[in-house]
Amino acid sequence: MDSQTTDDSGLIAEVGARPAIRVAIADDNAVVRMGIRSLLSTADDVVVVGEAGDGLAAVALAKAKKPDVMLLDVRMPRQDGVVSAREVTEHASVLMLTYSDSAEVISAAVQAGALGYLVHGNFTEDELLSAVRMAARGFGTFSAQAVAALSRPVATAASRAATYGLSEREADVMELVAQGAANSDVARTLFISEKTVKNHINHIFAKLGVTSRGHAVALWLQDPTR
Repeated sequence: MDSQTTDDSGLIAEVGARPAIRVAIADDNAVVRMGIRSLLSTADDVVVVGEAGDGLAAVALAKAKKPDVMLLDVRMPRQDGVVSAREVTEHASVLMLTYSDSAEVISAAVQAGALGYLVHGNFTEDELLSAVRMAARGFGTFSAQAVAALSRPVATAASRAATYGLSEREADVMELVAQGAANSDVARTLFISEKTVKNHINHIFAKLGVTSRGHAVALWLQDPTR
């Protein structure tokens, strides 16, 4: 384990004419960090700007480098990833990348501001890169294990809508959002305009008492009786 924050000063911040997605990695296992860095290096639109080996170092790195996305582990020394996420989200979009598939941990991470949650061993290289790109755009990605940990098998869209006071149309929108659909995809599927989708999502956020897509998805999938 190491508690030092390391930078990659001098890294090119642009790829061609496009700004690269600046990513920071926080994990107490140096081998895991090296593996993640190796995966990210296969993409020409992603650049790693630093690493951290514990929660406090992750916060310091986020403040210093202000990356577009931070990949954050849950169990780290000095300060765990969930606690760290609350501060890191002030400077970067947070994508949890961890071995824990505990529903309580996932829910807490999303409530702390994490946009998405991926469980090690359950995603491909392409899926990780896609999740990073989505996080840079403000959209969350959840691995199947994370969704399963939060989901309510017996709950229907109608029952969830009743729980949170959503209209039938809002429930339709939220179901698609929970499946990872972007606003344009929701609009095409429901034959409505993107402006209408945005209005529905604003109403949904207000009723769920959330401010992010990831938090909305977590509440929508979580069993309130648990």
